[in-house]
Amino acid sequence: MAERTQVTFLVEGMTCDGCAGHVTRALQGVAGVERAEVPNWRTGRATVVADPSVGEEPLVQAVAAAGYRAIVRERRPIDGERQFPSPGGDYDLMVIGGGSAGFAAAIKGAELGAKVALVEASTIGGTCVNIGCVPSKTLIRAAELCYKSAYPRFEGLPACPPPSDWQRVVEQKDELVAALRQGKYVDVVQIYPGITLLRGRTRLAGGRRVAIDGQMYTAGKLVLATGAHPWAPPIPGLAEAGYLDSTAALSLEELPASLLVIGGGAVGLELAQLFTRFAMRVTLLEASPLIAGGEEPEVGEALLGYLRAEGLQIHTGVHIVRVDRVNGAVQVRTEIAGQPQTLTAGQLLVATGRRPTTEGLGLEEAGVQVGRRGEVVVNEHLQTINPDIYAAGDVIGDPMYVYVAAYGGGLAAENALTGVGRVYDLTPLPHVIFTDPQVASVGLTEAQARERGWQVKMAVLSLKDVPRALAARDTRGLIKLIADAETDRLLGAHVLAAEAGEAIQTATLAVRFGLRVQDLVETFFPYLTMVEGLKLAALTFTKDVARLSCCAS
Repeated sequence: MAERTQVTFLVEGMTCDGCAGHVTRALQGVAGVERAEVPNWRTGRATVVADPSVGEEPLVQAVAAAGYRAIVRERRPIDGERQFPSPGGDYDLMVIGGGSAGFAAAIKGAELGAKVALVEASTIGGTCVNIGCVPSKTLIRAAELCYKSAYPRFEGLPACPPPSDWQRVVEQKDELVAALRQGKYVDVVQIYPGITLLRGRTRLAGGRRVAIDGQMYTAGKLVLATGAHPWAPPIPGLAEAGYLDSTAALSLEELPASLLVIGGGAVGLELAQLFTRFAMRVTLLEASPLIAGGEEPEVGEALLGYLRAEGLQIHTGVHIVRVDRVNGAVQVRTEIAGQPQTLTAGQLLVATGRRPTTEGLGLEEAGVQVGRRGEVVVNEHLQTINPDIYAAGDVIGDPMYVYVAAYGGGLAAENALTGVGRVYDLTPLPHVIFTDPQVASVGLTEAQARERGWQVKMAVLSLKDVPRALAARDTRGLIKLIADAETDRLLGAHVLAAEAGEAIQTATLAVRFGLRVQDLVETFFPYLTMVEGLKLAALTFTKDVARLSCCAS
């Protein structure tokens, strides 16, 4: 048994060295605390070493009494030998699902010395490598190269002709997918002798028992990582008419002349632009007033204009009444701005999100709770209400990103096997929509910051004021920064630019470690890079950057 426990906190509200001192003294005053430390107030991190009997609540209350807010991120024993909480059975850890979350969990278990079973019923590798990120981004890049090589000054110009052999483009995509699946998943299993790959459909049988194609196993702990699948809304006639989901769309044997897309989120936007650039007539339908609804309004409005300029037809505020298939074509009856309108195309793509894959797992028998969308309900340690079962990845719901799944899988396995109590922390979490220009965001939007009580200041910079964009002859886009007016702390960053996904990581670090706008201003950024736009946007809070010389601050 551990003789001491280390608890790590995120402390909100610190603005100076004096604040760090106040928090340190408050934590040191709790009975049973051996040592408390706040290395740097900017990071917002505090660490306590205490007797295991000291609970988290007295520590949180002590920080609150000092005028700050503490959020526990990890509770870790630091003495004594590590023992798996539930040894015995066929395996110390059984991971259900062979995607990113499942592999991360299995690898972490093997690294901890556990005997691990990794169970997969279908194609190994999960969504991202097989039917998601890798194939979609490969085809998006192919369309982009074709489009821009045909039209070097491409703003507002029509799409380039499709490649002479669409099937070959798909084959090249499939070749890359197969190579990555083999190298990053199949071969990886062989590296870890502690991992056994089991094939078959899984059903939880209560307790720590698991049936795989009818054969019963027992495990010390389980991690559910069964992922998610495309979901379609209950539109009258949709199922009977038939439609493409994102998986089928990426493997079309031939391109139809026209395509209707339902859904103006990341997947719908990416694929709609992709097929527009392959000279298809594409119409996108979105129920909300703006596309990319989770982004800043300025970003959604600007992106809408850029996509329409390429020839993509977009309707927002759409209510879909019914879908029919007539003489081989798809007809979608809608109400747009209160007016009935029927749209027709050769194919229909439904890109309205994904739902966790939990059906048939026997979750009820195992005492695992699910939410209204079928997601496995977990606590901050990724533990279900069954203390022997954890879950990670898309199966626990949004956000469904591969890097989140991998992080969660490793954390769930470590918590399950060691009881370390690491907290599933997604603040701050960057994300990217791979349209052209790309959308990348991290932290809070302006509306979210105001809802949470921050005194907000914000700045918006057009890419027409970013030297990199001017040199690249592509000034489509903007950068919007959100900050706390009182402390100057950066709360959020939102970038619409051709290289937005590359620029957002600097902002992610700034938000994570509580940096100020002035810290960005005072940091060196290489000239003629898109990330330099963050510094220029930071300068926009106090200056008109159009009146500055190159590199001036």
